[in-house]
Amino acid sequence: MRQYFGTDGVRGRVGEFPMTADFAMKLGWAAGQVLGAEGAREVVIGKDTRASGYMLESALEAGFSAAGVNVALVGPLPTPGVAYLTSTFRADAGVVISASHNPFDDNGIKVFAQGGHKLTDAQEQEIERWLQIALDGGMTCVSSEKLGKARRIDDATGRYTEYCKANLPGHLSLSGLKIVVDSANGAAYKVAPAVYSELGAELISIHASPNGLNINERCGATAMQSLRAAVVEHQADLGIALDGDADRLMMVDHTGTVVDGDELLYLLAKDAKASGYSGGVVGTQMSNLGLEQALARLEVPFLRAKVGDRYVMEQLKATGWRLGGEGSGHLLSLDHASTGDAIIASLRVLTCLLQQGTILFDGKQGMHKLPQTLINVRIKAQDGNDPLDSAQVKSTVAQVEEQLGQDGRVLLRKSGTEPLIRVMVEAVDAVQAQHCAEQIADSLSNAG
Repeated sequence: MRQYFGTDGVRGRVGEFPMTADFAMKLGWAAGQVLGAEGAREVVIGKDTRASGYMLESALEAGFSAAGVNVALVGPLPTPGVAYLTSTFRADAGVVISASHNPFDDNGIKVFAQGGHKLTDAQEQEIERWLQIALDGGMTCVSSEKLGKARRIDDATGRYTEYCKANLPGHLSLSGLKIVVDSANGAAYKVAPAVYSELGAELISIHASPNGLNINERCGATAMQSLRAAVVEHQADLGIALDGDADRLMMVDHTGTVVDGDELLYLLAKDAKASGYSGGVVGTQMSNLGLEQALARLEVPFLRAKVGDRYVMEQLKATGWRLGGEGSGHLLSLDHASTGDAIIASLRVLTCLLQQGTILFDGKQGMHKLPQTLINVRIKAQDGNDPLDSAQVKSTVAQVEEQLGQDGRVLLRKSGTEPLIRVMVEAVDAVQAQHCAEQIADSLSNAG
């Protein structure tokens, strides 16, 4: 079991353990010990626009240097941009300082391997072993002549912008499209507007003025109201929303309706199938049943991974498939990017629409999302008693599943960070989903 690494790195409130300068330095040192033993000599460090990124960047730099690992600093850049530069610079690992869609007073540290792939569980466990040594006072420093050096990459934004633009086929252009882009005051605030405008779109850019404190503040992929309003106000063809580190994509059609990750994944899969793709699609336990049903009609195989894009990636590697994602907007198209990349994913969607001569509203047709209800049930810690093992709970779940039949779904998940059980029910209509979820939640409360 990992103590500090979650599904997306180490994350927490800035100034509180583990998001302190001391912890970040020791984490850098520990990562340097593990990656250095595997031959690593340079890591690329990028960040989003949070004010705390300066503090954590300096601390990580010190830790890697003490371990004898060189550092290349690229400044504010989307997570997938750091992954790309890690590969192009032939660096041995990359680090992103970001808490993704969280508010500014949180931050996080994500470490990934050469090529932009996330570390394995075994690598993270080994880093945690060295980290504990450092936290216990055992951090050492290489001799002066072996200290890692640091350099800044001044043209990182331009390099990544050109890489993104290359993902729209050369015979296509965004000319004639009016697009609203919400950069969430985050890491893509320079790159995203440049990509779409340089590809020819008439661009309306919103939430692209970060001040260190306004990242994800009522904007971006987790707060779509302002984007929806802007699309309607400007009579735009569509809207594009990124999150703070630009690895998550949500879109808005010309009517102001949100098009989420499940619907975008369906659109991409439908186009891939028509183009001869013979593989399947990987979603997660939270992927809407409507996606699974729509893919079945296309005769496209579908598998569910655990929640988290790292687990989607694991399933894609195991199956050899190329498409996967989450309803929250993490989309993986491995023929075009090695990790979830919101800008590239949006360009893949735009490519599909342009080649088909259609619009986003029509492109998503064929998939009907089932209403979904999610209830968090707080449970009390008991001596070895798991509410999920309760006969009462099992009976209630069985009754609900029988009632839903093939037209609904039940999922119970324990939170990894809080004493909560998440109850999710999908059904043909919202009233039924709510009623069934409340039934299960009540039984859990009584059992726990």
